[in-house]
Amino acid sequence: MLKGPNQIDERVPVEVGAIQVNFCKNPQCQNFGVPASTKRQPRGKGAAERGRDTYSVVGSGRGTPMLRCSFCGQYPTIKSNKAIHEELSRFWKPFDTIAIPTCPNQDCPNHHIDIEKGKTHYQSFGRTKAGSIRYRCKACGRTFITASSPTIRHRKPHKNAAIFRLLVNKVPFRRICEVEGITMSTLYRKIDFIHQQCTSFLSERERNLPSMSFARLYIGVDRQDYMINWSDAKDRRNIIFRAVGSADNTTGYVFGLHLNFDPSLDPDDIERDAIASGDYEVKPAYRQHARLWLRRDYIEAIKKTRAQRFGTHAGSLRGNIAATYEDVAKRDDVEMLDNLDDDLALPKDGMQVRGEYTMYGHFFFLRKLLDNTEKVRFFLDQDSAFRAACLSAFSDRVREGRCDAFYVRINAEATINEKRRILADNRRRMAAMKQLHPDLKDWQVKLLMIKEKMAQMVNIGKWQDRWVEHPFPNMGEPEKAMCYLTDIQGYDEDHLAWLYNKASLHAIDRVFMQVRRRLSLIERPISSSANLGRRWFGYGPYKPVMVGKLLDIFRVFYNFVEVGRNKQTPAMRLGLAKGKISIENIIYYQ
Repeated sequence: MLKGPNQIDERVPVEVGAIQVNFCKNPQCQNFGVPASTKRQPRGKGAAERGRDTYSVVGSGRGTPMLRCSFCGQYPTIKSNKAIHEELSRFWKPFDTIAIPTCPNQDCPNHHIDIEKGKTHYQSFGRTKAGSIRYRCKACGRTFITASSPTIRHRKPHKNAAIFRLLVNKVPFRRICEVEGITMSTLYRKIDFIHQQCTSFLSERERNLPSMSFARLYIGVDRQDYMINWSDAKDRRNIIFRAVGSADNTTGYVFGLHLNFDPSLDPDDIERDAIASGDYEVKPAYRQHARLWLRRDYIEAIKKTRAQRFGTHAGSLRGNIAATYEDVAKRDDVEMLDNLDDDLALPKDGMQVRGEYTMYGHFFFLRKLLDNTEKVRFFLDQDSAFRAACLSAFSDRVREGRCDAFYVRINAEATINEKRRILADNRRRMAAMKQLHPDLKDWQVKLLMIKEKMAQMVNIGKWQDRWVEHPFPNMGEPEKAMCYLTDIQGYDEDHLAWLYNKASLHAIDRVFMQVRRRLSLIERPISSSANLGRRWFGYGPYKPVMVGKLLDIFRVFYNFVEVGRNKQTPAMRLGLAKGKISIENIIYYQ
């Protein structure tokens, strides 16, 4: 059933906030970027003459609803535009929130007029003992104050900077309390304050990005999982969240670390509303709460996962790529991003978001953030959810030649000795090629070797994607293969060879490595044979909301505080800062 008793009869979900992702995702198809009609289509003889579109809806019975493209035969999964818009709005909210004081009297006509409108509405009325400015509303006579400092009500404001530094240097929470002489509840309040300051500071800086002009950006996109310790001895199941991150390969700037968790929602309220609106009676894409994991759905998804057998990814790089395609093809929804098993549960506070909708929201966030970029190239981890979300958000720019997307697959399981052997083999091949072409410069030899690899492309997987092995591995990416997903631009061979050469996930991989190394709350789990496969974190969080807050704090630290090569921060290299920003400047930002 597609519709419930209280829901609109839609063939595919309607557009919401200029978002409509229900179209063919094959860039080489004439239906690419052309949405399916939301209305029921004419059938039978002469249907095309009566305005029928070039899609069919399939799987509306027991399966996952999909579109069948009449031109290329591909089956894109039907998704909720409302859910994507909700995730985009969640990510964009800090940019829309500028807290300028107004008259606190809700019945006053000045309640929605901020103090920056001036003397017509307000007058200065002295200061408090702490130095805060007092105002009086000319309409109702109410007086109110504006804080002169964000820490004005803090008893120990001098501890804020120290706590910030300890948080991003992997000091466990209990050790922070011991060092700073504070209670755990005080530490949580300090984290809330630091997070609020980081969010305000970051939104003020990144609000400039949509108007900034970039000629080229090369952005790597990947994901990382975080587990939350169980808090109930009777239910020792972990909670797993997934963050989608993107970083610029040239500057290292992290554009987003978005977690599939919405702390603003109450699970009991959502369940009651889902039942009342008939969500359980319809397919997920057509629901009011399509982006959220409802309890019954989560249990059913775990049962389905238990019944499926997924391949083990061990062996050659090409074999791992093929195994990933096989695993994706087994999913009910090829875009489903969440890994589920019997040892996992939903959070008791806040709502877990379906991973693919966080992915879609992330790419639409990038689309909005990088509005003035001439050309952007995305290097994606190999997964259908990455591909679908990227091509949905940037479909028009792909058609205009302003966006390209590549899969990048790394052999992350290689040992140190294997990495050294691979690098040594590469140096020998490079030396041999230089002997054959002594008149060529090093970059010309590299170009020649890449073009040789391009001539040896192989088709892999159900969709017969064409993969190229990279001839120049390094210790960070010892074995690497790339797949060009938007091969419609007509680049000459040399141009395409250099794009393959640039394909890398090194920037976002470094971010995720630093997250593990710097945030004690997000360390890797401890497993043992005694706990039946369950995992425990020595310093892991019990409060799910802390994961997202620490990721936000870390992103500010990584982009604006931590100095890397050439004594510059990623924000300096991108043009968002003129110098390193001190932790104190972030904490006291107003």
